[in-house]
Amino acid sequence: MNNNNRRNFLKSVGVLGLGAALNPSAILANPVQEENAPCEKGNDEKKGIMTISILQTTDVHCQIHPHDELFWENDKAVFRKSGGYAYMATMLNQLKKQNPNTFTLDTGDMFQGSELSVKTTGKAFVPILNAMDYDLYLPGNWEVIYGKKNMQTLMGSLNAPKICTNMYHDLGEGKKGELVFQPYHIWHIAEAKIGFLGYTDPLVPIRQSPNYSKGIIYTKPEENLAHYVDVLKNQEQCAFIIIIAHLGLSQQIALANMPECEGVSYILGGDTHERVRKPIVCKYAKVVEPGAFGSFIGKLDLTIENGKVTNDSYALLEVHSPKIKADKKIQQLLVENESTYQQEINKVIGYSTIPLYRYFVVENPIDTLILNGLHWKFPEIDIVLSNGFRFCPPRTTPDSTGNIPITNGYIFDMLPVDSTVRTAKASGKQLREWLEKELNNVFAKDASKRFGGWVVKFKGMEVHFNAFAEMGKRIQSVTIKGKNLENEALYSILACERDGDPADMLCRMKGVLEAKNTDATLHSLMIEYLAANSPVTPTPSKNAQILDAPETLLTQVSGVDYQFR
Repeated sequence: MNNNNRRNFLKSVGVLGLGAALNPSAILANPVQEENAPCEKGNDEKKGIMTISILQTTDVHCQIHPHDELFWENDKAVFRKSGGYAYMATMLNQLKKQNPNTFTLDTGDMFQGSELSVKTTGKAFVPILNAMDYDLYLPGNWEVIYGKKNMQTLMGSLNAPKICTNMYHDLGEGKKGELVFQPYHIWHIAEAKIGFLGYTDPLVPIRQSPNYSKGIIYTKPEENLAHYVDVLKNQEQCAFIIIIAHLGLSQQIALANMPECEGVSYILGGDTHERVRKPIVCKYAKVVEPGAFGSFIGKLDLTIENGKVTNDSYALLEVHSPKIKADKKIQQLLVENESTYQQEINKVIGYSTIPLYRYFVVENPIDTLILNGLHWKFPEIDIVLSNGFRFCPPRTTPDSTGNIPITNGYIFDMLPVDSTVRTAKASGKQLREWLEKELNNVFAKDASKRFGGWVVKFKGMEVHFNAFAEMGKRIQSVTIKGKNLENEALYSILACERDGDPADMLCRMKGVLEAKNTDATLHSLMIEYLAANSPVTPTPSKNAQILDAPETLLTQVSGVDYQFR
């Protein structure tokens, strides 16, 4: 049965009122760990009652195999195997079998994050995603990594519909053309219409290399949200309106509190890899986000009675791969698409004596490894910098050596873009102002002003700060090589080149002096560093010290009922 016929069959089943409410614990070979599970309500055709389900994945970042995953339990890190497309597929298919009235979607960052993706410019993931049989897609902030044209080709090659309500063609000189993708999608089910709007991160040209998104104009969701809510509600007569978003949890919470969001019931979010186990209730909508790397599936259940949604409940399901049987079709696709590159991807280039991960907001072993490599290669530079990336699953499992292998593929997981290393000089005043701005991007009291990344990482400089102080007053002290920062002094700095940045900008710091590229790239540098120094022990050295929160802070979100775990 082809995809279209299958979808039509499921829709017809939905109208007939067949199927049962989900019971994930009954999934074959998969005792799903479900939190906040809804009380089951059987479908009753005579009474016009039906339970439908919406399943969400997001931010898989091309992690096709099960991986080590970090969970925060009893105030400490616990690791277990999670994810993998073949295991995700089994879980999704079993959930669909239990309730045919199910809709599956992915909300972005599908084509960036691994060596396989880079080597194939994302093309290896098209057949995999199509075989997963999703019903709807939203482009994430990293879908543009290979440029606008490649993004359009990759997204266009996916069988299911794509929506994005805030990405426009750039006609030049800032003139906005038509939307790149259709603005909304409607699911007809149980004599009701479920309307979807899609918003991706409008800060892409600032957060990432500007040339990635060249040719695209992004607008803030609030600029057209009220209009499309009106279209879905009053013109299309939708019973329930959902925003699928790739804005980051803070931005999604801010949006859910804006009056433009009135009429929206849920925001199914992505981008910041947060694990929302209980919906965050805002003024106009509830907000959720289902983690990253394929480690979780979000499940929203809606009860429909006589064409109206009368109840909703949400659960976050862990894809605990050791207890799931891999889907044979997906597994075969993975083997076929990876075989050409598998030897290179799995080549061990070094070892770590401690687990590698990137979940703490302030400092992490992965970023410490990168900083140590930069400092080793360029010891004459005062301050080496690394962006506050979130992506890259943990690596914690030793091999026969007793140490944790670092493969060539894992370098791509940590640093998917092999950027050129760039140096420059900046004054102490510039550094202080830049640090204040970067910290505000992470900890701004106004959630709408938070970017999606962690604190920028650095070595050669020690900073003490209050995360939750006022803008411009967070920095308490800065020392460089043991001496207090001097406003008029010039300091040498190093970071990676961002494609499309002005000549006098480095790591979003404007007006730097003597900027120039080196002969080194991030990947070549890390391979050289590991060859010379392995095994390494990249213990965070507390160059950034947060004074008003624990150094194990796992989220930038505050002021709401939410904890990362």
